[in-house]
Amino acid sequence: MSQQDTFLSHLVELRMRLVRALVAVVVVCLCLLPWARDVYAIMAQPLLDSLPKGGQMIATDVVGPFLVPLKVTLFTGFVIALPYVLYEVWAFVAPGLYAHEKKLVLPLVVASFLLFLAGMTFAYFLVFPVVFKFMAGIAPQGVAWMTDIDKYFSFVLTTFVAFGVTFEVPVIVIVLVRSGLVSIAKLRQARPYVIVGAFVIGAIFTPPDVLSQVMLAVPLWILYELGIVLAQFVSKPAGEPDYVPLAGTEMDSELDRTEAERK
Repeated sequence: MSQQDTFLSHLVELRMRLVRALVAVVVVCLCLLPWARDVYAIMAQPLLDSLPKGGQMIATDVVGPFLVPLKVTLFTGFVIALPYVLYEVWAFVAPGLYAHEKKLVLPLVVASFLLFLAGMTFAYFLVFPVVFKFMAGIAPQGVAWMTDIDKYFSFVLTTFVAFGVTFEVPVIVIVLVRSGLVSIAKLRQARPYVIVGAFVIGAIFTPPDVLSQVMLAVPLWILYELGIVLAQFVSKPAGEPDYVPLAGTEMDSELDRTEAERK
C-alpha cells in the first residue's frame, strides 16, 4: 500500500469515528430533551438554595426559558457521551502505539475523564454553595439579588470547565515527564511559579472574591504536587523512541520489526 493510500485510509477511519462520536452525543442529547427543565433545575439548585426568601431567577431574553435548558441538556449529553467519544479516539490512535504505550495511554484517558468529572463535582457541591451564600450575604440592604438564567448558565459552564481542567493537572504533569519534555527536578524548581500561577488562574476564572479564588488555586497546587509524586513511577526509560511512524512511510521495515512488541 502506498503512502497516499495509507493516509487516505487514516482519513476515512477518522471521519467514521468522528461521525460515530457525534451520533452518540446527539442520541444522548435527544434522550435527555424530555427532561430538559429538570436537568436545568438540578444545575440551578445551588443558587436557588442560596437566594433570600422569595428570591428567584429571571429571564431577560424572550427565548431564554427555552434555549437555556436546551443548552444545559446539550452540555450534559456531551459529558455523558464523553466516555464513548474518548473510546473512539483511543481506537483510532491505539494501532500506532507500542504495547507499553498502550498500557500507559489508556489509564491516562480514563483518569482524565474521571478527574474532569471530579472537578465538576467539586465545583457543584463545594464551590457553588460557598460562593453563592457569600454573594447573597454581601448584597446591600434593599437590593434584590437575582440573576438571569442565561448568565447563570455561562457562569456555571465557565466554572465547570475551569475546575475540570484544573483537576487534569496530574495527567498533564505525568505526560510532560513521560514524554521527556520536563524533568521532575525542573517541576520541583518551578513550584513557586506554579503557586503564583494557580492564584492568577483562580483570579481569572472565578468570581471576584478571595474565597472562590482560593478554592480553585489550592486544589490546583495540591494536584500539581500529586502529579509530581505519580510522575516518579512513569518517567521515560532511557533509550525509548519518541514516536512510532505511521504505516506506509519509508520506515515500514522498522515497524515490521516492532510488530511483535506492539501486539
